[in-house]
Amino acid sequence: MKNFFLLVARIFVVLIFLITGINKITDFAGSQQYMEAFGMPMTGFLLVVALIIEVLGSLMIIFGYKTRWAAIVLAIYLIPVTLIFHTKFSDIVQMIMFLKNLGLMGGLLYLFFFGPGAYSLDGSSKKQAE
Repeated sequence: MKNFFLLVARIFVVLIFLITGINKITDFAGSQQYMEAFGMPMTGFLLVVALIIEVLGSLMIIFGYKTRWAAIVLAIYLIPVTLIFHTKFSDIVQMIMFLKNLGLMGGLLYLFFFGPGAYSLDGSSKKQAE
């Protein structure tokens, strides 16, 4: 039962990355304009990098493949994203987004240190401690 809930937790932690990554793909131009509004250079290139990290990283964690690597990459990715887009603390929504990203980083760091559990491609090749 514990491993089932570890699978559910992995999905919950990364679902936001998968959905926002898909949204970036379906509205590439709008996402690029949003980034440009924050003064980011090379927005086309950085947007492609962002959606690769978000979509591929979230799928890797959902399936439990190279989970630790995917988790640390997503956690590191969140640092500049949070500092660039969510530091206007006079706006309560941006403060909540900042705190949400800190929570996501915590969940990703937990995955990095403790792994995905047995219901994963990583865990299926070796018996994990219950």
